[in-house]
Amino acid sequence: MLDLASLTELLSQPRKIVITTHHKPDGDAMGSSLGLYNYFIQQGHHAKVITPTDYPDFLSWMPGNEEVIIYTDNTELSATLIADAEIIFCVDFNSLNRINDMGVLVGKSGAYKVMIDHHLEPEDFDDYRHWDINACAAAQLVYTFIADQLLHKKLINKDVATCLYTGIMTDSASFRLPNTTSTVHRIVAELIDAGANNSRIHELIYSSSSENRLRFLGHCLANLLEVLPEYNTAIIAVNKHDIAMFDVNTGDTEGIVNYALSIANVRLAAFIVERSDKVKLSLRSKADFPANEICKKYFNGGGHRNAAGGQSDESLEATVAKFKSILPEYKTLLIQ
Repeated sequence: MLDLASLTELLSQPRKIVITTHHKPDGDAMGSSLGLYNYFIQQGHHAKVITPTDYPDFLSWMPGNEEVIIYTDNTELSATLIADAEIIFCVDFNSLNRINDMGVLVGKSGAYKVMIDHHLEPEDFDDYRHWDINACAAAQLVYTFIADQLLHKKLINKDVATCLYTGIMTDSASFRLPNTTSTVHRIVAELIDAGANNSRIHELIYSSSSENRLRFLGHCLANLLEVLPEYNTAIIAVNKHDIAMFDVNTGDTEGIVNYALSIANVRLAAFIVERSDKVKLSLRSKADFPANEICKKYFNGGGHRNAAGGQSDESLEATVAKFKSILPEYKTLLIQ
């Protein structure tokens, strides 16, 4: 294991660094990864961001994005970079299965592994860990890693700040979630002072939908939304036909579950979508309802209390039926 002094010493001279994050990266995953990347290149490190899969187009504007390597598009180059790396930063995930086939390569690598994450129950594969389940975003932890642990706050320039602001904004649901503490707001203020253009970032993330994406959203709300008032629960179930009909791309389903959760009295919302290989679930909840418990216990997943995900090998219909069958177990929590 590395202590902070040893890691600081390692980073005191240029190193071959790989930064990676979970599959189908979201705003926090990419913001955290690119924030680290823009920090490291200032110091002359040979840094590369490798994502296990593609990610939404609305994240492609972030500084450094043009240097990102997508593993599924560049497997040989990715494998070489991982094998040659001296340090691998694992950002916004804490289990190697979250990076798909890359997990085997990272696990076998002789590089030091640094975990920066805020999810429950981390695996023991890392050599240094900056981890806090109370952090609202991995990007918050990247900020404290740079500013407080490495004492390089002065290197949080406009590019770093822009990426980290994006991560915090998206993972806190635009600063609405309970873990958006006063400390988070002070960090965000520092990032704005460092050059993050908050209004422009919000516009690029939330006001850049394609026409197809907006029509798909309308279809979900008008035709697929099911409300179960006896359980204060709402469900949107999407099949492969819906995906094909609206030419749904990576990122087009992002945030749709929150519309279901926005209904008065709804405490639990599920977005369940049929993909080519599995059925994926995205759960959101209000107050203290444990969405992560349902995902972990029944759908081979997990996450945060109010935002979690899982998957199923059963059909879409069977998965929805299973989800509904679980609700009586939680009725007391749902109707309180």
